Amino acid sequence: MLKKIFKIKFVQKYTKIYKESGFKGVIKEGGWKVLFYFFLYYLIRDSILYILIPYLIVKGFIF
Repeated sequence: MLKKIFKIKFVQKYTKIYKESGFKGVIKEGGWKVLFYFFLYYLIRDSILYILIPYLIVKGFIF
């Protein structure tokens, strides 16, 4: 129940498709848009984790 509160409808839709027909079904239904959002999410997340946070620690803004 709690997981559904935090999931976006966009993600819920493609999670359901993935469970029914796998990765090929997601690509068939959503196309390159889904892959683009997936790539963009991880690019932003990893940039924050591995570049921005260590930079701020070294500069003394954090800790």
